[in-house]
Amino acid sequence: MKYQQRKKALVLLADGTIFYGKSVGIEGSATGEICFNTGMTGYQEIFTDPSYFGQLMVTTNAHIGNYGVNDNEVESDSIKISGLICRNFSFTHSRVDSNGNLLDWFKKHKLVAISDVDTRALVSYIRDNGAMNAIISTDVENIEGLKKQLAAVPSMEGLELASKVSTKEPYYIGEEDAPIKISALDIGIKKNILRNLAKRGSYIKVFPYDSKFEDLESFNPDGYFISNGPGDPEPLKDAIEVAKEIVKRDLPLFGICLGHQVIALANGISTYKMHNGHRGINHPIKNLLTGKGEITSQNHGFAINREEAEANPNVEITHLHLNDHTVAGIRLKDKSVFSVQYHPEASPGPNDSVYLFDQFIANIKTFKNSLS
Repeated sequence: MKYQQRKKALVLLADGTIFYGKSVGIEGSATGEICFNTGMTGYQEIFTDPSYFGQLMVTTNAHIGNYGVNDNEVESDSIKISGLICRNFSFTHSRVDSNGNLLDWFKKHKLVAISDVDTRALVSYIRDNGAMNAIISTDVENIEGLKKQLAAVPSMEGLELASKVSTKEPYYIGEEDAPIKISALDIGIKKNILRNLAKRGSYIKVFPYDSKFEDLESFNPDGYFISNGPGDPEPLKDAIEVAKEIVKRDLPLFGICLGHQVIALANGISTYKMHNGHRGINHPIKNLLTGKGEITSQNHGFAINREEAEANPNVEITHLHLNDHTVAGIRLKDKSVFSVQYHPEASPGPNDSVYLFDQFIANIKTFKNSLS
């Protein structure tokens, strides 16, 4: 597709600021909270991550689409971002094992995407002014109409989105005769989390977001897991009650990202919406238990209250984000319960933190041995 044949497009922010660009070839409009990811690779995994549901993605890497798409590099069954904003969109790709180009994949999923945007200026603006709702559109002459459409988009704060991405029915992952059974609460789970659990000898039953503790317990699991996911954690009352019951019964529990926030809420620690969140694959974390640093993959717009975590006599902060000193991990004292705000399964990203899955499995084995 020649540059001069492409339609004009724009990004309209909730405060009225406009950035112009070009359509990649899919006409229409898309709305959501605008956010940015600083990762250099892994765009397909990012676009299919359920944690991004309801968000317009700005990619800071200059080239998107240059290595095409691969059917094996997805984290869910569909694209989860509401739209894409990038600098340079590659209509051709050059990777031997790709299944096709990014534009055809976007057309298949009817995803609106725009390029030729000054993403450096846009990201700088978001960093200064905070995450806000936005609309991208090829209808560049209808600014007032777009403003009305944007005004109807709900704020991410207080928004429950797990129901939009969770499985409708329970399903199984792993070998049925595996030595460990895990009940996983799906509030937006990534496939690579399940892969990491399965390859460590686990048979996992994945439950819908609104399942009760009794549902998860019916699998007779050795441990419990609460997944990542999109939106505000506070409306997830069922998930919070599940976490409370697991803690009450002193059972092994591991939570990632939104699951981490749910576990915090279950223990009386509040959450808050961040100025613009953490999204990328090079975020520095310090493990306070070992003193070691980790480079991590992150994707979240909410965090837990550090002061409340420090004041809670039953909670120990285990990991801190070194850029802004937000809480990146906690564990419950005298309980087999821990969680992290980042993504140890990465995809995309580094593998510095995969030991957390080993830690979870070790906790489960210790618990099983205590029963025998």
